Amino acid sequence: MTRGTAGRRLLGLGLGLGLVLVPASAWAGALAPLAGAPGAAPDAPWTFAGLPRQTIPATRFTIEHQDGQPTLRIQAAGSYGNLLHPLADVAAGQLSWRWRVDQPLAAPDLRTRAGDDVALKVCALFGMPLAAVPFLERQLLRLAEARTGQTLPTATLCYAWDPSWPPDTVLPNAYTRRVRTITLGGTPGTWSRVRRDLAADFVRAFGDETRTVPPLRAIGVGADADNTGGTSLGYLADLQLEP
Repeated sequence: MTRGTAGRRLLGLGLGLGLVLVPASAWAGALAPLAGAPGAAPDAPWTFAGLPRQTIPATRFTIEHQDGQPTLRIQAAGSYGNLLHPLADVAAGQLSWRWRVDQPLAAPDLRTRAGDDVALKVCALFGMPLAAVPFLERQLLRLAEARTGQTLPTATLCYAWDPSWPPDTVLPNAYTRRVRTITLGGTPGTWSRVRRDLAADFVRAFGDETRTVPPLRAIGVGADADNTGGTSLGYLADLQLEP
């Protein structure tokens, strides 16, 4: 892992925090719905976050109406991108959603940089105290923040739709240990409902660094296929954050 690569991945997950024009304090209580005009991107405060100076295609996020409800359509084609919703130090609670993957990626492998792609993911970005971050990673974060002027998440927990792993497998990101992934199973073409205890999952994923659960700084959703060059299509609905 090079410093530049790891920094770009961190920025890709955290960039949206500094780009939303609405103050984060306005969204301290709950997530705004993933809603908007059909065929368009979701309404603010949801905002797209890619890699700095991104030259690869961007993952596409558009609203569709299915069964009378707004649904987020997420399509990756050799692409990278996230949608982020900023939060003002909200306590970790229960995060729930429904998702469906109609076109899985052909050959993802979250253990390696060459296979570090996912057809659908939901992420929680935490503001872990910098003192709890290992020294070298702490220096990398400071360098990235100094270069961009952005405050980056110090710990990001992602849930990945990936039936190639046993459900609830915890994996460190192939680019940076500031991101940890919990894999969840799924059947292509079938809706499944997920409900997760963010505090318990944070301790499972980052308990080697701290047992104290920090506040949430953002919730993100995404898909990427830039490493494998594949294509995927997924849907997400009913995303909610509750105490």
